[in-house]
Amino acid sequence: MNQTILLTGSAGLIGTALTAHLRPLNLDVRTLDLRDPGGPGDIRDAETVRRAVLKCTGIIHLAAVSRVVWGERDPAACRATNIRGTRLILEAAHASPIRPWVIFASSREVYGQPRRLPVTEDAALAPINVYGDTKVAGERLVAEARGLGLGVAIVRLSNVYGSLADHHDRVIPAFVRAAVRGAPLRVDGPGHTFDFTHVDDTACGIAVLAAMLARGESPPPPIHFLTGQPTTLGELAALAVELAGTRAPIVGAPPRDFDVARFFGDPARAHRLLGWSPRVPLREGLARFIAAVRAEEGASP
Repeated sequence: MNQTILLTGSAGLIGTALTAHLRPLNLDVRTLDLRDPGGPGDIRDAETVRRAVLKCTGIIHLAAVSRVVWGERDPAACRATNIRGTRLILEAAHASPIRPWVIFASSREVYGQPRRLPVTEDAALAPINVYGDTKVAGERLVAEARGLGLGVAIVRLSNVYGSLADHHDRVIPAFVRAAVRGAPLRVDGPGHTFDFTHVDDTACGIAVLAAMLARGESPPPPIHFLTGQPTTLGELAALAVELAGTRAPIVGAPPRDFDVARFFGDPARAHRLLGWSPRVPLREGLARFIAAVRAEEGASP
């Protein structure tokens, strides 16, 4: 008998990729997203959430104001979506007779400026921006739900990329589109360092965890889905230009004061507990994305 999984944020970067990974697992996927073609679903509305959770055996909660810059521009909206929305999801799960398990998508932003690299899941949570604050608050709500007997798991994601569904002004889509066009790549903080993870790897990891919970296994502690490979923004820009085969100029600019400066994480726990390892190196992922952008824009190689 198929289990029914609620996927919030289903129309987003990760949600669109994840749906394809869930269906072969004998899981029926119910979606909830403001951009859902079947009708918009707002996780800030208690009745909408209650109806969506009804008869579900599991929930993968991706829906969020998912960008640091958006949180800085509109903190109230970020908190309403990321904290209230998560609270409503957990309350509905707890109230359901089925008591579905829940996977909560958190972020490397919860660590703020980490003291040691690579970062493990046991590092201190010390966010430096509104978005990071809301994800820490979400993790606390998850911990409270666990104390009430709900089966919950936390995944922490890092700089996911690789889909045309992504926002054009995020760093990799912006760099790739500029490089393909031969336009300047503006690099806000060339020395800032991040752990870029392909969306296929991220979706695969979440699907593996969902399958484990669907089998009735105990939720693991918080877990990273990331590569463990550091890349500076300057290196990323240069690689995008190289792979695009253009002469697009790279222009350095000061970093934004609300951005984390350096992060890369340790993926060992995901490998040990789930058998998951990243499979798409950055060079390959960027090359795929460049090809997809060229196909979309009708540009010649």
